[in-house]
Amino acid sequence: MKICLAGEGAQGLTHIKVMNKQMPDVEVVTLAGGIEADTAEFAQKWQIPHYSMDLAECLEQPGVEAVVLTTPNQIHAEQASLALEMGKHVLLELPMGLSLEECERVVDAEEKSGLVCMVCHTARYSGTFREVRRRVRSGEMKLHHIVQHTYFFRRTNENRFGKPRTWTDELLWHQACHMVDMVYWILDDPEMKVWAQAGPDHEKLGIPMDITLSLRSRDGCLVTSAHSFNNHGPIQQDYRFIGEEGTLLATWDRLTDHEGNEIPVEDTGMVEQDAEFFSAIREGRKALTSCSSCLPVMEMIDRLQRSMDDHRD
Repeated sequence: MKICLAGEGAQGLTHIKVMNKQMPDVEVVTLAGGIEADTAEFAQKWQIPHYSMDLAECLEQPGVEAVVLTTPNQIHAEQASLALEMGKHVLLELPMGLSLEECERVVDAEEKSGLVCMVCHTARYSGTFREVRRRVRSGEMKLHHIVQHTYFFRRTNENRFGKPRTWTDELLWHQACHMVDMVYWILDDPEMKVWAQAGPDHEKLGIPMDITLSLRSRDGCLVTSAHSFNNHGPIQQDYRFIGEEGTLLATWDRLTDHEGNEIPVEDTGMVEQDAEFFSAIREGRKALTSCSSCLPVMEMIDRLQRSMDDHRD
């Protein structure tokens, strides 16, 4: 299957490594970039025969059936809608959009096209979180509280390679989206009560550098989540699932119980995720994390945004 990769940054690199190593029947034949010098270098390194700064030109290349969008958050909805309108299947890096209106636009384009449009809610494909969900859904574990932290040090607008970004990241619609989706997926409650507040905006970046989120399910399970771009030290994301029968401590690739015992899980989230996209295309079905099925997650984030706005000074 011939595809277009859009985005020459860190996530584009992650996807092409997975596809080249694990999916021999998938061929990246064109690269849509944002910075020409970086795009040319990326295309040369990964032997991609065509590249352009124009996504439409890339999508028009002979035989292209799908696009993997790893571009800046601010153009996700616009580019996903364009690709669907041009008859291409879409794998869209999270977030689907930066407002509920943008997300609804993508879902509308998905439904009209009848094509596969899948968003990268990677936690659903992680062995760690699949095991937690299995225990909760089977009744093996009754959850009382989920406590989650996401820490970065991002006071300058740079990517993970230390290069200046052409766009600005943000905590709620992008970083916290992983947590909100995972909680929705495990607890199956789109009507959770929500509350949120944000710290001061960064004087140059114009975004809150710290946010706190609180959710409560219909069954009484609490969710407490803290996210920071002010944290000194390495990137860190962890979860504590506090249950009646015990507590589970989780990261993306590790799961332990409250006594420190390791619970075997497979760290194959990215591989499983990308494989699901191509399987859905071949089988003519919706993907497990289709944009339409994930819209309730973005509706929850919209409610968190409105709560955050209400609590601004």
